[in-house]
Amino acid sequence: MSRKLWAGVGALAVLALAVGLALRPGTDPVAASRAVPEAGQGGTELASLGEQKIDAEELKALFAQLPVQARQQLSNDRPALETWIRARLAEKALYQQAEAKGWSKRPEVQAQTRAATEQIVLRSYLNSVTAVPQDYPSDEELKQAYENGKAGFQVPALYRVSQIFLAVPDENALESVRKQALSLAKRAQAGDADFAELARSYSQDAGSNTRGGDTGLQPLNQLLPEVRGTVAKMKVGSVSEPLQSSLGLHIIKLTEQMPARTATFDEMRAQLRDALRAQRQEQAAKDYVAGMFNTASLTIDGKVLNQVVEAEK
Repeated sequence: MSRKLWAGVGALAVLALAVGLALRPGTDPVAASRAVPEAGQGGTELASLGEQKIDAEELKALFAQLPVQARQQLSNDRPALETWIRARLAEKALYQQAEAKGWSKRPEVQAQTRAATEQIVLRSYLNSVTAVPQDYPSDEELKQAYENGKAGFQVPALYRVSQIFLAVPDENALESVRKQALSLAKRAQAGDADFAELARSYSQDAGSNTRGGDTGLQPLNQLLPEVRGTVAKMKVGSVSEPLQSSLGLHIIKLTEQMPARTATFDEMRAQLRDALRAQRQEQAAKDYVAGMFNTASLTIDGKVLNQVVEAEK
């Protein structure tokens, strides 16, 4: 179990987030149709789970399917990235199991496969006939979009927190661990204390103790609920009393705080470009489909339609 100060995310949740971001309305409508190379085609092996492997080329291809913001989030959050890779390996292992049992030959699966293939083909084709010009949007259009949405481009306050973490294996050990935590907190609060050295010597969080307890800059809502209120009231350089969470006891030092601010134009440029291009492509696709109805006759047999509807009741 992770003993970090930020709240962890399960593998399936991270995978669902990544897929959701990749296929959300308004983004590239054919992201799911891009081929992802299998590991073992000459790339450098990156991770494995039993017989399943992911190499550098496959990871790059998976990254390419995600919007810029999702790629940046995963690139800057190593634990989430590793969880995402584990989820991909688990997915491949499950697929291998299903294939070994002939699952893809089941009639209901083949029907869904045909429907999914049809959707991929039509999305890919529609994207090709409604392609957005490479020079869109212009710098002026990007700047206008930034000014129009500036009020919503807020970067939350960030807190750099170091900790000394002591695990509580069971209820019977709580009091003895609390006494140790109180002693360490008193030592850490002394004027000449070296918090980083204390963390390296005593903290049981393997993820941060080698860095002197440093857990990195993060917004308040990514900290454990039990420590957020305390951290929000602390001054830079101060050390807390022991704080108890479901994981154990934490002695916190606030080492840096960056106030909330508005994201700069340069920070938002790539995201804005993706959003404007997605909007333009979505509108072009709607216009293209609408044009098909304007150039062809549409007939619907009401009697047959009623029969189908009645059969479903």
